[in-house]
Parts: sequence; C-alpha cells; structure tokens
Amino acid sequence: MIFTDDINNTIRLDRPPRRIISLVPSLTELLFDLGLEKEIIGVTKFCVHPKNARQKCSIIGGTKKFDFEKIERLNPDLIIANKEENYKEGIERLNKDYPVYVSDIFNLGDALKTIDAIGRMTDRLNDSIDLINRIKIKFDQVKNIFRSRALYFIWQDPLMVAASENFIDYTLSWLGMENAAGHLKRYPELTEAELAGLSPDYVLLSSEPYPFKHKHLERFRQLFPKAEVLLVDGEMFSWYGSRLLKAPKYFASLPFSTFSPSE
Repeated sequence: MIFTDDINNTIRLDRPPRRIISLVPSLTELLFDLGLEKEIIGVTKFCVHPKNARQKCSIIGGTKKFDFEKIERLNPDLIIANKEENYKEGIERLNKDYPVYVSDIFNLGDALKTIDAIGRMTDRLNDSIDLINRIKIKFDQVKNIFRSRALYFIWQDPLMVAASENFIDYTLSWLGMENAAGHLKRYPELTEAELAGLSPDYVLLSSEPYPFKHKHLERFRQLFPKAEVLLVDGEMFSWYGSRLLKAPKYFASLPFSTFSPSE
C-alpha cells in the first residue's frame, strides 16, 4: 500500500500497521475511536484522550521533543505526526527509519482527509467513512449560527491570539464569527495597546495550550470593557480528529447561541 501525506512524503506499508505511535493528541483519540487500541504502542505526554491512553501505551516524550531511544525500542511500523504540532527536525529524523504520515490541517476538509487516510492505512476504512459522514452532518447544523466578532486567546504571558491560517480561525469562520485578529497571521504576540484597537464583541480564553481559568477573567474584562469574556474548551475549537463529532453540540451550548443541534 502506498500513501502520500500532506507534505508529499510517500508512505509504503506492506500490511496494515500493528505497532503505531501517535505524536498528535487529537489523532491519538481518533486512533482509539477507530478501534485501534491494540495497535497503538506509543503516545505523547499530552495525549489525554482517552483517559487510559498514557497508561496503556509508552510515553515517547512531548509533541516538540521526542525520546528517540524509546521510539527505537518500540520499533513502530507507522508514526502519525502533524506539521504544526510537531517539530521539523524530529520528524525528519524519524522519517529516515520509519513510515511517518504527516498531516497539515487548516480546515474541516483537511481534517476529514486525514481521518480518511488514517482509516485506509489502518484497515479501518468503513469506520472512518462513517465517522466522516457523521461529522459532516453535525458541522452543517452549526454553520453560521453566530453573528459576532471574536478574539481568541491561546496564551497569557506574552498575550497571544489565534489569527488567520490555522484551524481555530477556520472554526470561528465556520460558526459565522469574524476573527478580530484575522488580518494577522498564525499566533501573534500582541501588546495591550495593540489589542485595544481590535474591538471584539467576545473574548474567548482557551483551555489550551495555556490553561485559562476563572481567575484570569477580570484582567481581560478590564482590557475589553465592552466585550463579553468567556472561558472556552480549546479542544473543541482546535482538535481535528474524532472530537470533531462532539464539537458542534458544544458550540451550540455557548452563551451566545440559542441553537440546539439534533442528537
């Protein structure tokens, strides 16, 4: 079997993999949801879903720092990676010795393509197609349900937001929300003076990568006195595996929505 990943690497598999390492938390959850719990042998320390992933599998480091000796001992026949979440030097080193599938995801289409590819590589195509179809239905139910201007924070010190050219920006746009930092790129650091001119209706404080809590609300209320400040689940806005199936119901539960998708 021959596959091409999102950065044009060729992956050759003689058979469906039996020893899989996932370097991407959201795709670790996907692998388990596709019924591959017996095949997954290694995950990162950030792979928190499902809850038993890190107990069942060997932890091979973080998403930006791999334990190459441990990976060598595990001897995987497939490694799942992501261009943004992992680091180039590490992926290039692994690619010399193992089949590495690298995703590069900016929108829902990219995410569904990755789910399809993983289903094909792991002999779970029927399950992946079923998951894709259910995600499409759920996301169609929440398209453009909001009409507002939002600013999405991912870090506290320095202050960093999700601007354009990432999956969070796509999610906001899909929901009908204008990204107040959409004129910028990726994840810029902004001063309080720069932020003051963005005029969002809503300020969204993500649970990841920085774990914003209730104690942080007051600072942002002072920074944006005309905006409503909310804590939001970052996994729902940025994870692009099987968690996409749960995200629409979560979006509809947010305080600025009166929409209820069907179960």
